[in-house]
Amino acid sequence: LKVRKLPTAEVRRKVGEILEVVQLATLKDRYPAELSGGQQQRVALARAVVVQPAVLLLDGPLSNLDANLREEMRFEIRRLHDEFRITTVYVTHDQAEAMVTSDRIAVMNRGRVEQIDAPYALYVRPRTRFVAGFIGRTNFLEGKANSEAVDFGGFSVPRRALQAEGASLPAEVQVSIRPQSIHLLKHDPGETAGRCRAHGEIQRRAYLGEYWDYYVRLPGAAQPLRVTARAQDVFELNEPVWIEIDTSQLTVIR
Repeated sequence: LKVRKLPTAEVRRKVGEILEVVQLATLKDRYPAELSGGQQQRVALARAVVVQPAVLLLDGPLSNLDANLREEMRFEIRRLHDEFRITTVYVTHDQAEAMVTSDRIAVMNRGRVEQIDAPYALYVRPRTRFVAGFIGRTNFLEGKANSEAVDFGGFSVPRRALQAEGASLPAEVQVSIRPQSIHLLKHDPGETAGRCRAHGEIQRRAYLGEYWDYYVRLPGAAQPLRVTARAQDVFELNEPVWIEIDTSQLTVIR
């Protein structure tokens, strides 16, 4: 503000206002070394926002912070954006940051834009294998199509469930299915419209506190399926299980 030659009284007023916005007004007399990493990051944001730029570029702004501070600052950045309505370009490799802070995400691969979409659309309907694998965790399945169904080895899906209106399916079909879109059951759920099921067994598991990460081996499948289950859904290693998939959650990768 001093470089822009604003009057001293206006500088003082604007500094006071922006420190209130970033919730640092009570710390305005401290030196940088007396501030935490998160507080210093708020000062950097305040310095950029106080001049009310037409466009704000944030290039990996949270990369030097610990996990808890990163999570806090994601919401802070989004709050500042919503308050000042500054068009912001946010460059990051952290998918969670992109999902929390953005209205639209552009996924780039070797300098080429693979897909631009809203976070939810990008996650549930990725257009390429790179986007599906880069945003979140997923299973890639390869199947062979015939006139009635697509066989993935271990289970099959009706052709109509994967074939968009007016589009054709190739003879070899690749789909993406998110781990949380697969349900684990101890008993055969039976046939249900819009769902397919298969029998397998637990090959590997990891307890992550909030959820279980299971790998399920299916007879005839080339790779085990990764499945995310609730913390209370406990299955033992080598235990026989049934999986159930909502076919609407299968995304054809073209």
